[in-house]
Amino acid sequence: MLSLGLTGGIAAGKSLLTTRLRELGAVVIDADRLARDVVAPGTPGLAAIVANFGDRILQPDGSLHRAKLGSLVFADQSARESLNAIVHPRVRRAANALKRDAGEGSIVVQDIPLLVESGQQASFHLVLVVQARAEERIARMVLDRGMTREDAVARMSAQASDEQRAAAADVVISNNGSPEQAVAELDALWRERLLPFAANMAARRPADHVAGKPGAAGNGGAEAARVRLAARLEHVVDGLDCAVESDAGGLVFTIRQRPEAVAPGEELTTALAGAGFFPKPMPPSGPEVLYSADPAVVAGVRIMPGAGAGAGA
Repeated sequence: MLSLGLTGGIAAGKSLLTTRLRELGAVVIDADRLARDVVAPGTPGLAAIVANFGDRILQPDGSLHRAKLGSLVFADQSARESLNAIVHPRVRRAANALKRDAGEGSIVVQDIPLLVESGQQASFHLVLVVQARAEERIARMVLDRGMTREDAVARMSAQASDEQRAAAADVVISNNGSPEQAVAELDALWRERLLPFAANMAARRPADHVAGKPGAAGNGGAEAARVRLAARLEHVVDGLDCAVESDAGGLVFTIRQRPEAVAPGEELTTALAGAGFFPKPMPPSGPEVLYSADPAVVAGVRIMPGAGAGAGA
């Protein structure tokens, strides 16, 4: 399946995009909903929160007082990190269970407000970020959610910056204009990139870049794409006794088995297939080369035996 991470700052427009993605046929996994489920009454998650913060964060009926807990953690980074350490691993396990139930060829979108803050971007084939100007987001929180301006600013300050999210993004959709404009941009992405990418994944084939431009890289240009792809490859080969080397000037990577490697070549190519890299016919004498199934990125991975070269993302 094609795995897409969706994120954006509070009131940037994630709900607008998830609604449209469901209409288009994506399987959407809502991290906020899972975060509520894993701390429901009687769960180990809620017990861990009470052990950390005390029963002052409980409602009279024993459920979590989310507003009270929110006011505590948004004003205290240490408390916020403690809460995230309890909730995030449980949400990831629940999300992975839902992903396993999605059919082959599906486009699975995980809506994760704190995707960048929790460092999950390397685990997705693509990261989609929705952005909106700060003043527009503040106005939405004040008018639509009844927040004070001060509370809205505090919520925004507790999250990653727009620049940090953009650096992690393969695609950025602007939601500064009308909702129709943002949806039109998403529809084009779905039609021109996501559907072909998912079809290539299901067929286990690389994208056909005959008519494309070598080095086409998506958001941020070739260097930003190189950094994102290197991180994804490091994530994929973690535990397989391999080292990832990347050429500073392009989207060509070399994966070498370390001398102590015990993972067979088939295990490595299977892992890379899961990351969206598949072989094209090559001369028998050449190294095995895999190419990206993403129609918007021309990237290749060479698999070679090596003498323990270090990772070079």
